Amino acid sequence: MTHAKILSLPRGQFWNFATRTPISIWLCIIWIAAIVIVGATAQWIAPFDYLQQSPLARFALPGALPGHLLGTDYLGRDVLSNLFAAIQMTLMIAFAGSVICLLIGTILGFLAAHFGGWVDNLIMGFADAMQSVPFIIVALGVLAFFGSNPLLFVLLAGIYNWWRYARLTRGLVLGANEDGYAEAARIVGVPSWRIYLRHILPNIAGPLVVQLTVNYPELILLESGLSFLGLGIQPPSTSLGLMVADGRNYLAIAWWLAAFPGVVLVFTTLSISLLGDYLRDRLDARLR
Repeated sequence: MTHAKILSLPRGQFWNFATRTPISIWLCIIWIAAIVIVGATAQWIAPFDYLQQSPLARFALPGALPGHLLGTDYLGRDVLSNLFAAIQMTLMIAFAGSVICLLIGTILGFLAAHFGGWVDNLIMGFADAMQSVPFIIVALGVLAFFGSNPLLFVLLAGIYNWWRYARLTRGLVLGANEDGYAEAARIVGVPSWRIYLRHILPNIAGPLVVQLTVNYPELILLESGLSFLGLGIQPPSTSLGLMVADGRNYLAIAWWLAAFPGVVLVFTTLSISLLGDYLRDRLDARLR
């Protein structure tokens, strides 16, 4: 059920929809909404500049200093301000990478289903090759050779798991082509591109959105893992993975440096994954 349909429901039907949705899913939605709001407004709601240093206030406990709700780090920087900036960077990379990945995979899936033959074999063969190689190895090699910067990181994220979208789109398009509405449109002379954009794409959008919710937390973890290894986002920029990597060196004396970004990582990826599973159950007619 789309957002527009939910808003157009009468109060009684909306209440039924709300009560049928598990409380765990509502908690996931609330957490995701809060994280998105923080990421979109980080520079305005942060109490300090995340790069502002105060050597005399190093390793302050959470709440020990006025205004430093989550304490300070080894340079006296406000952890909460750093956390807001890290959330913004991580979400931006994951979102941009997910959109690029969705576009590449969907377009290649349509091309494979439309042309078939050697085009289909070429695209699916390339997808098999990409699937057989662990992407983390490819990313490590590229970042180690070319160096790390946000643009390169987004481009790497954009080719991560594109083959899943391509395979999914190809199968859905082949199935839709066998339905009556697509064949009827062809008989009356509607161009193929119009059939794909106006008729088939809206009908297969649900599974693609579900796949996006599955891919998004994977990209968050990919960025965090590479940043943790020192090949992702580099200072003075920050990300959740980089905050965890910096904080691991001070776990014995300043646990909060790694704990808070780690909690945000776990809750965010878990919430998106649970929401994706729920949407899959609701949108996939075969599972219903």
